[in-house]
Amino acid sequence: MALPDFKKITQDKTAVPEWAKYLKDGEFISYENSYKSKIYFDLFDEYSMPCEETGDLRYYVFDPVKHGADPSKKYPVTVWLHGASNSLMGVECIMCCGAEQYASPKYQEQMGGAYIIVPLCNEERLPDGKILGAWSKAHSKPVKAIIDKVCEDNKQNIGKKFVMGASSGGYFTWQLLEDWEGYFDGAIPISTFYMPSDEVLDRIASETALLIAHGRHDEMAVFEDAIEPRLEKLKSLPDCTLFLPEWVYNGDGGVSSVFYGFEMGQHCMINWIQHNLIFDDGKPADERLPQGVTGWIKSVCER
Repeated sequence: MALPDFKKITQDKTAVPEWAKYLKDGEFISYENSYKSKIYFDLFDEYSMPCEETGDLRYYVFDPVKHGADPSKKYPVTVWLHGASNSLMGVECIMCCGAEQYASPKYQEQMGGAYIIVPLCNEERLPDGKILGAWSKAHSKPVKAIIDKVCEDNKQNIGKKFVMGASSGGYFTWQLLEDWEGYFDGAIPISTFYMPSDEVLDRIASETALLIAHGRHDEMAVFEDAIEPRLEKLKSLPDCTLFLPEWVYNGDGGVSSVFYGFEMGQHCMINWIQHNLIFDDGKPADERLPQGVTGWIKSVCER
């Protein structure tokens, strides 16, 4: 897959997406996230996990106890999986995968504290822009080894485990759930075309709380192909919340546009997740999630 080098080009904030023709009176396009990015990177420590098959994997960890949380308590472990080409961003992948804001004092307080793990696969950009080395089944064992190591190193403080990712990270979220059934207590697959078979979905949902997020105007993982054929099955799963909004928004209430040579604002549900699914005025994106993603994580931990 060919993708632009996001470090070398600037987002076009004047582009008018094809889907704009569907906007109703009063709806508007938004080109900016409301939260401030690239301000919490220094709260993460960098590590490396040896792996012969994929090459050693870098990963970043936010430790809530190190940053002031009560050392006598247990905290959830949240694993954030980036999309295609994002590992090439280095430490900025913490932002791209949606994890950065969850290290903020506000989100940490809302969750009651949480560990954050951001593993990076070893991607490579070819001269034609194609990306090699994206998430695959080969990464399943080393990524689980990363999670296991963080849990073992902090075992007195480890609570329930969550995994979430968007786009190719959404695919890999499902892959980890398939490979390690019962290992995760909660999962958020986001904006991904891939989904397991009905039989596997039943097994996963019997042990793992699910929050499935996908926009109906997704430009890359088209809703009518990725979600609609499986919608009735997804509705039947226990403990599965479907967040399938008509539009993906920014915090200012505008419909999200992200244009880097092609439009992907509605595919970038991860930005909306990083807004915690809460508008700037405090209104939740979904009444079933009054405290957003942080509230959902906390509710699963309290069961």
